[in-house]
Amino acid sequence: MKRPFHPINALLAWLPELKREVWILAAGQLLLFIGQGFTLVYTSIYFVNTLGFSATQVGLALGSGGISGTLGRFWAGNAIDSERLGRRGTLLIAAVIAALGSFSLAFASTFPWLVMGNLLLGLGISLYWPATLAITTDLTPPEHRTEAMALTRLADNLGLGLGALLAGQYLAMSGSYGALFICKGAAYLVFCGVVAWAIPETRQPHTDPPNVLQNWGQALRDRRLLTYLAANLFFTTYAAQLSSTLPLYLANFVPAGNTETGFSERFISYFFVWHALLKIVLQLPVTRRLRSVSYVSILFGALVLWAGGFFLVWLVGLGAINPLMLILLAFACIAIAEVLYAPSASALVGELAPATLRGIYFALESECWAIGYLIGPALGGWALDHPAWLGTNLWLALVSSSAISGWVLVLLRSQLARSDPAQEITPSSSA
Repeated sequence: MKRPFHPINALLAWLPELKREVWILAAGQLLLFIGQGFTLVYTSIYFVNTLGFSATQVGLALGSGGISGTLGRFWAGNAIDSERLGRRGTLLIAAVIAALGSFSLAFASTFPWLVMGNLLLGLGISLYWPATLAITTDLTPPEHRTEAMALTRLADNLGLGLGALLAGQYLAMSGSYGALFICKGAAYLVFCGVVAWAIPETRQPHTDPPNVLQNWGQALRDRRLLTYLAANLFFTTYAAQLSSTLPLYLANFVPAGNTETGFSERFISYFFVWHALLKIVLQLPVTRRLRSVSYVSILFGALVLWAGGFFLVWLVGLGAINPLMLILLAFACIAIAEVLYAPSASALVGELAPATLRGIYFALESECWAIGYLIGPALGGWALDHPAWLGTNLWLALVSSSAISGWVLVLLRSQLARSDPAQEITPSSSA
């Protein structure tokens, strides 16, 4: 006799089979990224339009987080694999530092304070992501690793969407931008409490004493990893435009928006909610659907969608007909690109990394984000401050750069095939 259908049981059966600690970590990340969403869309708009900084100054300040992030990630690789701190200790330190950065930005009224806040945030994030990805990899078998990474991104996207929506409504009621940064710092502290209470140390004890230089040398001699990192630099530079350049561009450089210069903060928050909603709805189903597809093929698909989204943004800047529809399509392309990219990229690094070097491998992968967020905001801010030289054509330049990143992915596919003809690494090939 068949058991009666129950929607809750059906939902639980559909969810990936992951350990309890992975779900708890994802819940903590949800709270954390609600705080992130409070300021994701509005940081550049606030510092330019409210406090009077130039777009170049704000771009440089946001990019300064990439400097501390670059240095921090080198230390993170050693800390995550060390006996003294490990994954859990590094994650706790990351949350506290990022909270201090958020509180600094809440009271930033001068350029040095703006830079200081971003330096602290960059340092905190540089420790946060490698530790989170190392813990997730440690706790998950290879056949479920892509779905675990997708759950991590789902928590991020859901939190960002909720945070952006709440912040947009709060600002529409004449709320304070500074209060949003205070809430963001508080979210980091709550996440710190979740990790301290519920997440154990997952680092496996090493049989041999660690040799820092030898470990870094082994990682830097892995040609597959280096090729992937070269392609990933393009992807992270693309991602940086979404939170730094694009909001300011939509507010000040779109001739057919709902204001004299572009779109209002409330409209822009709706665009980002649409973007986040798509990622929330599609993340787990798309990841599960593509479980048998190679990581490199998925990255190719993400690259094509990113290029398409930037091309649509370029058309909007030219004063194209129906800019609202074009912007929604652009955000949809970028959202699906990120759905494809994030889990596959993290899982690929997890497959390439030896268990004893996961901290270093994920630190190097995370360096791409530091460099991308160093280059992306500075380039975008400079382009918007010099519309006669680049301006709207920034988006067309990004589309053109996708040809280079595509060639690097072709090289990576060849290297993976040579290293193991039976795998062009897929989630099932390592099971």
